[in-house]
Amino acid sequence: MASEKLVLLYSGGLDTSVLLKWFSEKGYEVYAYCANVGQREDWKELEKKAFLSGAKGFLADDLTEEFARDYVFPSIAFNARYEGRYKLGTSLARPLIIKGMVDYCRKIGATIFAHGATGKGNDQVRFELSAASLAPEMTVIAPWRTESFRKEFPGRQEMIAYSDRHNIPVKATKSKPWSSDENALHISFEAGVLEDPGYEPDEEMFELTVSPENAPDQPTYVEVDFEHGVPVSINGERLSANQLLAKANEIAGKNGIGRIDIVESRFVGMKSRGVYETPGGTLLYEAYRDLETMVVDRGVLQLKDTLMPRYAQLVYNGFWFSDECELLLHMLKKAQAPVTGKVKLKCYKGNCIAVGRWSENSLYDEDVASMEADQGRYNQDDATGFIRLNALPLRTMASIKKKKLR
Repeated sequence: MASEKLVLLYSGGLDTSVLLKWFSEKGYEVYAYCANVGQREDWKELEKKAFLSGAKGFLADDLTEEFARDYVFPSIAFNARYEGRYKLGTSLARPLIIKGMVDYCRKIGATIFAHGATGKGNDQVRFELSAASLAPEMTVIAPWRTESFRKEFPGRQEMIAYSDRHNIPVKATKSKPWSSDENALHISFEAGVLEDPGYEPDEEMFELTVSPENAPDQPTYVEVDFEHGVPVSINGERLSANQLLAKANEIAGKNGIGRIDIVESRFVGMKSRGVYETPGGTLLYEAYRDLETMVVDRGVLQLKDTLMPRYAQLVYNGFWFSDECELLLHMLKKAQAPVTGKVKLKCYKGNCIAVGRWSENSLYDEDVASMEADQGRYNQDDATGFIRLNALPLRTMASIKKKKLR
């Protein structure tokens, strides 16, 4: 009987390297799938490691352009922040990783996939909800939710010993007491010493940003051009989506922009402490928001702001491919239509401030807004009736309250 084909979401770290060998020993024909969403990685070395660990096949899938264009940029346009702060870096990558993985499974004829996410985190949910949307026929295996696997590997030392027995090339110790996950939008740090919410992160932990204290003493000015809500150039240089995000990361990172340290609510119910670096994303968020306030109707802005928390929650919880999220993204396209123009930002020691904006679609009219002599298009006398009408329900309620007090 032929072995069943299984695709493993593979990173090359200790956990997934052990899982690759472990599944092979269980009789599966294991294929390693790696999604390149912008993390810094030696893909040749990773491929070599996968085959040494027992893989029958390996794919490093370059999804960088699709990630920036179809996942990061729409969320920037939504000004999406989970619980008002987290810019969804890891959350946005997970559905795309599963999309790529499903394509690979179908290409090689696999109907089973596995991942190394723990039973305490968000990623297990994101992976499996995305797979349920795209390939409901597939079977998923999550070893960390299996008691027998946890008994076999109760801790890191047991996994290291297993790796040694099978000559799996993994580092025996962690040089840094935290874990990290990287893509083109951000790096997240959690666990280890960071599980104490009162512990201030070591400066050596940060990889994309200098500390604000060590940022240049002179401000850096940067101009971002948008076309229909999509950033297309920085400082006059037209770039692809992934190139533009990388350039934004470089500029903002040098100026100490984009660090946050938060306690957030995981979907599975617990609170979690995370530290994030999102330099380029922070710069683009500020630029987009500044331009849209000048070119988008007030009611549309308010509607977008009302719906944003729901969009962020859907993405964070793993419902990217749901009908609800799809509907919100369709609405976003309409709201993005007039967002064409340029924004000038001032980057200085952790701050990113919009200092100028220009657009042919501007709703700002200097003649109307000017505090100088009236130009005839706005009669200040009209404001008297406007205020009186808006005050009517307030006056009515005040009269009723006054009568009740008698």
